[in-house]
Formats: sequence, C-alpha cells, structure tokens
Amino acid sequence: MVSLTVQAVENLLSDLVYAGFSVGVLCAQKLAQTRSGARGALLYYACAPLSEFGDAWPDGVPVQVHGMDADPVFVGEGDIGFAREVVESAGQGRLFLYPGDQHCFADRTLPSYDPDAAALLLSRTLAFLRSVA
Repeated sequence: MVSLTVQAVENLLSDLVYAGFSVGVLCAQKLAQTRSGARGALLYYACAPLSEFGDAWPDGVPVQVHGMDADPVFVGEGDIGFAREVVESAGQGRLFLYPGDQHCFADRTLPSYDPDAAALLLSRTLAFLRSVA
C-alpha cells in the first residue's frame, strides 16, 4: 500500500500537506518524512515510529496528530508514544488528545462518531491548513 501511494504522487507537485487516517497514516507519514518539499502532515488516529521512515522529522515540516486518549488502538498499541516522539522531533508539532475511547471518531458514517470531538478536529485541521497555505 505504501509503495503504491508513493508511486501515485510521483508526478504531483512536492509542496503538499499529507494526511492519513488510521492505517493510511503510514502513507502520509512516509511521504511527509521522505518526500522533499512537504508543507505539513495531518495524522489521524495513528502514528508510526519516527524511525520507520528516517532518523528525524524533516526541518520546517509542521505536523498534527489527533487521537482519543483512551482509544484501544491509538493508546493501547503504542501509537500515542510514537506521536509524542514525532511531535517532539518536529519542532512544529502538536498532539491533540480528545476524551474518549473511539478510533475513527470523526467519521460520521461509523458508530464511533463523536460530533463534538469531530467538530474540534475539523476546526484544528482547518487552522493548520490555513497556517501552511
């Protein structure tokens, strides 16, 4: 999946914001960490170890990581620790924790949808996108 995503963006401009949800975070994080010119990264519900794609987060590339503070996947599988590592390495990084135990809480088509958390996530995402435009 990750290699197909890398191939899919080969002919696109490099100054992009990469976003990934859950397992899609792997693709977004890899591109943000390894593709020159990234404008930023938005990682929702997951985060990979920083070392998965390099030694450090690239200079000047802001990142936001969003997850619930009791999500059994995000917290229970260690992603929250990886998120802290990425945010600390980034310099321009923010980890946003929302109260709750749902994984895909901003997807209104799922039973895990949390409208209050989703609205806050959307607000923070839009502010991030404005800041890197």
